[in-house]
Amino acid sequence: MKQSQKNGAAVAGTISLGDLTVNRLGFGAMRLCGDSAWGKPRDRDHAYRVLQRAVELGVNFIDTADSYGPEANELLISQALYPYRSGLVIGTKGGLVRPNRRSWVEDGRPEHLRRAIEGSLQRLRLERIDLYQLHAPDPNVPFIASVETLADLRRLGKIRHIGLSNVTVAQLEAARAITPIVSVQNPYNLRNRTSEDVLAACERLGLAFLPWYPLGGKRGLKANKVKQVAARLGLTHAALSLAWLLARSPVMLPIPGTRSIDHLEDNVLAAALKLAPEDFNDLE
Repeated sequence: MKQSQKNGAAVAGTISLGDLTVNRLGFGAMRLCGDSAWGKPRDRDHAYRVLQRAVELGVNFIDTADSYGPEANELLISQALYPYRSGLVIGTKGGLVRPNRRSWVEDGRPEHLRRAIEGSLQRLRLERIDLYQLHAPDPNVPFIASVETLADLRRLGKIRHIGLSNVTVAQLEAARAITPIVSVQNPYNLRNRTSEDVLAACERLGLAFLPWYPLGGKRGLKANKVKQVAARLGLTHAALSLAWLLARSPVMLPIPGTRSIDHLEDNVLAAALKLAPEDFNDLE
């Protein structure tokens, strides 16, 4: 089904990222890399079309990271979309490195984060990153030192807003004592709700919550509850899962990713879905 921007992501409503406003259904670009978010896409031109179609559908928040590729994902976004459409917000992350395809290693050292943001600025062709997120706390570096580094970079004008990823409520509060935080990106989906307390904190504080792995993978999409409600409503499992996330909390900003334009368009359909109370409850 072809959709125009008028009935695309904007139907989900909007959410604030500091002084920025974006539609409440974004796009996670990680899967546009090779397998395991490693290397370049097999079909670069098709990856360009996916990104361009997302923007056509009203998606105005795109999430990436320097570790996706590594570096290839940020380059792909700038190659496909620069010069950027007015109002498009690109959030990226730093603090994880990839020694090889299977490894994700935390590196929250101040010197690494300073180098990382300079690389992201260059690859994304930006003078300032609208949302820069600490990808994960580094157990070998004081968390406060990593956050203070991002606060310094914000004061220097390289970062507009700071977000956190893979954090606890205590870490969120510690970071907020140092610098304004506008968002948290933690795993959350129908099957995995271990970040329920972090979501509640974001609701209390008025921060955006970006659920990563929002569909829960194949196992999540094949869960009996999802299959039963989706069949009853005539929806795909993915669209239903995203509709549930949007209904779950007003601070939720899902960022589903895909390599397929058909799947992208199906995901964006979730923006217009309104679950009846009994359907929402059946998924709880």
